Amino acid sequence: MHRPTRRHLVVATAFVAATTAAVAVTTAAGAFDDARQAKDAIKSGKAKNVILLIGDGMGDSEITLARDYTVGANGRLNMDKFPLTGAYTTYAVHADGTPDYVTDSAASGTGWATGVKTVNGRISKTPGTDKPVRTLLELAQRNGYATGDVTTAELTDATPAVLASHATDRSCQGPADMAKCPTDTIAAGGPGSIAEQEVNHKADVLIGGGMQRFEQKITAGRYKGLTVTQQARKLGYQVVTDRAGLKGAKPGKPVLGLFATGNVPVEWTGKAAALGGTSPQRCVTSNPGRPSTTPSLADSATKAIQLLEAKQQRNHSKQGFFLQIEGASIDKQDHAADPCGQIGETAAFDRAVRVARAYAAKHPDTLVVTTADHAHTSQIVPLEATPPGLSSTLVTDEGQQLKVNYSTNTPGQSQEHTGTQVRIAAQGPQAYRVLGVTNQTGLFTTIREALRLR
Repeated sequence: MHRPTRRHLVVATAFVAATTAAVAVTTAAGAFDDARQAKDAIKSGKAKNVILLIGDGMGDSEITLARDYTVGANGRLNMDKFPLTGAYTTYAVHADGTPDYVTDSAASGTGWATGVKTVNGRISKTPGTDKPVRTLLELAQRNGYATGDVTTAELTDATPAVLASHATDRSCQGPADMAKCPTDTIAAGGPGSIAEQEVNHKADVLIGGGMQRFEQKITAGRYKGLTVTQQARKLGYQVVTDRAGLKGAKPGKPVLGLFATGNVPVEWTGKAAALGGTSPQRCVTSNPGRPSTTPSLADSATKAIQLLEAKQQRNHSKQGFFLQIEGASIDKQDHAADPCGQIGETAAFDRAVRVARAYAAKHPDTLVVTTADHAHTSQIVPLEATPPGLSSTLVTDEGQQLKVNYSTNTPGQSQEHTGTQVRIAAQGPQAYRVLGVTNQTGLFTTIREALRLR
């Protein structure tokens, strides 16, 4: 049996000793012993399943904003309830390996997907030599695990793409989008666009938006003249486009879910932040631009877990599954300085976290990790503040006013990522590896060790 390294045992032992000495704390929900919960959560050994949840752009400010608005300053989100919590650094690198302090989603995703840092814009390739690096999904497939990739973005967007494709530039999403990836084209002997690669990998579950990429025609190779969707069907995929189709998908054949032409529409709406602020507003917990047939992220997560588990049971496999779930539009609404859209997507992501933790409660051999790829722009500021950028005043569910500010770029421009470290929390086998301040690439090692991927 593979055992944790001496370093990890020392870290875990020290943490148990420290937390055992901690005092009990009291919250609005009642008294509980944080130390005992943390001590009980220290588990080594192999995991059967891993569920990795990525809140894109979900830094501590984004989490706090959603908490304050939805459950109150003294409340707790599902993602707050993990027994073991740390932080990790998120920087990218330049081609020569020197730090690039603010990452994009392609470089950050490559970090945890491959264990290798890369340049901004690159998908699971090396920073200097532009060579593909094996990903967690590829390793999981090679070791007999079922695999899934779920997002609220286009499936070809950076975070889902890092698991099942290798591209010089993240923009190379469909066969017609290859301008920045000339050597990746099938005609040049490369693997093709991100969409083509994703279906060629035959991950068991691919769910998100991005139908526009999959409807592009393939320009070279075996599937020339077909759309990527037609290619997927040739490869045995069940293609579904709404909640009913997803519900009816059966195990035994891979599933491609495409629920929007582009990104899946957000759940909440409201006034965007503005120069000089907005009048106090309550968010609208609906979106007329979101079809009623669109499954929620929690719906997609639930179905993905069911399909992956059923596949392994049908195959009588001793191995379980690896599943990544992304709440993508926390980031996208942060870029747009839209606090209501951002909070609604964080709340939707938190419900997917609840799904994952409920599954792990019944299957304690499941490692669940929740984190972000990078931090973002939103900041909670005093009501009397007059920030030079965009701001909005919200009326929270507690009936209090809260001001959020967006000032990482000139008003009218897309707001920017920030370079700060972000939260990482976990439960299950090997979860203690997230403790302390680690590097984003360490998440690759945590998952690889938990599943014993070789």
